[in-house]
Amino acid sequence: MNKYVKYGITIAVIILIIVLLVILNINKNNNTQKEDGVTKIVTSFYPMYIIAENITDGAQNVELVNMADVNVGCLHDYTLTTEDMKKIENADLFIINGLGMENFIEKAMESNDKVTVIDSSTKVSNIIKHGEETNAHIWTNIDNYILQVKNISEGLINSDKQNAEIYKTNTDTYIKKLEELKEEYLENLKFLKDKKAVSLNEAFDYLGQELDMEMTTIETDHEESTMSAEMLKNIIDKIKQENIEMIIIDKNDNELNAKAIADETGAKIYKLNSGLKGNLDKDAYINQVNENMQILGGDRAN
Repeated sequence: MNKYVKYGITIAVIILIIVLLVILNINKNNNTQKEDGVTKIVTSFYPMYIIAENITDGAQNVELVNMADVNVGCLHDYTLTTEDMKKIENADLFIINGLGMENFIEKAMESNDKVTVIDSSTKVSNIIKHGEETNAHIWTNIDNYILQVKNISEGLINSDKQNAEIYKTNTDTYIKKLEELKEEYLENLKFLKDKKAVSLNEAFDYLGQELDMEMTTIETDHEESTMSAEMLKNIIDKIKQENIEMIIIDKNDNELNAKAIADETGAKIYKLNSGLKGNLDKDAYINQVNENMQILGGDRAN
């Protein structure tokens, strides 16, 4: 066998090896694509989960998980756990409320700097501030919540073309329900316009804004120990001076302070649902708004 034949055989073997390696690599890539074919969506906390649950209902190859436990409530002072970091590490999309609610966002991104973050607060313009602090509880205003739904839907459609149509259909269906809810809500509670109230939970600032109420919000962490005797006295004096008849708290808040104020002033306590926690029913937000509507509308005759 002359050297040219040997050279040719060697070249052929090399080419064959290269072809085999390419085929193996293609198969490996196909397997990876199959594994990564599931769009992993992580929501930061309960209100965001309910929105995403409605939009992604029936979507193919989608895994939706909530980062924080659904009963955690507000994330202001939340600390990421190892389990949280693992969820974000494997996520393709991370849906957040925004406006500083998720103050851990930079740390979360350390575990997955390639995750696409969908900020639901985009285009929400009626932001309430107390001094330098932004009130991030925007979802308690139905108009804001609808904007959040639209923002999240847009982010999902842009990121997951496979399910774009079902996302759009689900979004349209959900928004229609929300708009009908808003119409009923505003009609039934229009008598509250210009009503004065003291809120011991900043989540209801946006509820007061939507109903055109004159809301005085006392910032606390919703625990009895955070309100000093001087603060209590100031609130009591204000309620007496301005004839305020309503004290609003969250149904899950400590109500000892509210009771102390009510005993001194005769104002009525309204325990509302801020939508920070609850069950995982798709209609949870709608049910929470209806719950508040019934509570606030109970004294309509007065």
